[in-house]
Amino acid sequence: MFLFCTVNAQKALPFDTLKLKEAKDMLADDYGNLYIYKNKDFSFTKYDSLGKQLGKMMLTVPYKVQSVQNPLSLALFSENAQEMKFVDQNMNEIQKVDFKQKFGFIKMAYAEDLQQLWLLDDSTKRLIQYNFRNDTTINSYPFDVSFDDLMDLLVFETKVYILTRKHIRVFSLKFEKLFEAPLENGKRFRRENDVVLVVADNSILKYDPEKGMVKIFEDKDAQIVDKNILSYFEIKANKLYLYNLEKIKETKLQTEPDTKPTTVPATESSSEKPAGEEGKKADDEKKESEEKATDHTLQKLIEDTSEVQAAGV
Repeated sequence: MFLFCTVNAQKALPFDTLKLKEAKDMLADDYGNLYIYKNKDFSFTKYDSLGKQLGKMMLTVPYKVQSVQNPLSLALFSENAQEMKFVDQNMNEIQKVDFKQKFGFIKMAYAEDLQQLWLLDDSTKRLIQYNFRNDTTINSYPFDVSFDDLMDLLVFETKVYILTRKHIRVFSLKFEKLFEAPLENGKRFRRENDVVLVVADNSILKYDPEKGMVKIFEDKDAQIVDKNILSYFEIKANKLYLYNLEKIKETKLQTEPDTKPTTVPATESSSEKPAGEEGKKADDEKKESEEKATDHTLQKLIEDTSEVQAAGV
């Protein structure tokens, strides 16, 4: 029952399939807006959930979109142009940071906030903490890792998360390896408070320091997946689908059996039974009451299941 409801806990959004065709990447902000990046023409377009265009940028070289969680300031990094762009909610450029004059060759950049960047300099093999507001280098750490297949970078709470085409690795700022695991087709990191997620081609995984990488969403037929704080999104067969996190949680709660142990009241021992006719009558009444409760629970489960199926959850 849980598997059925999870698979069907989706809603097809009225999105023009032509807008999704040839999409290289899709991102969803926490307001439900969607961003489509196309490698064919280097276009970066913002839509609302119904497919209405809200803004568009035409870029001259490839850019990597870091995150759209804060739609007021989007960060885009270009290895080719050696620069970071910041874009507002209307897809207008509000600031550009040029790395060519100050650094060697920046392989990856991560915007920690609206003041600081973390930069992986391939020429010096260093991790650089840079305040671009006042053009000062705060810290510089030796970081001799392979940059050949680097996909993304995240720095959070003195830990450095490195995503490659085949692995995820976690280091301390002293270049001590804290964690490593194979991970195929990873694209980027997403951080939700203190939770670090990895968005891959058709799955989303959560980093757990004790359990490692835990898969929280997957559809092997999907072309692109992403999530915001309320939903999972996927493009499949050039159609856009939404999976509501709350609906999935409700379905799981409704369909999971109650495994709590039954407690015996302190006033009655489980080994004690009423004697004589009064005892028989009490047993019959108890049995009848339990049967009614069971029938009511079964009827309630059937009604809940019907409601779930009717709602498409």
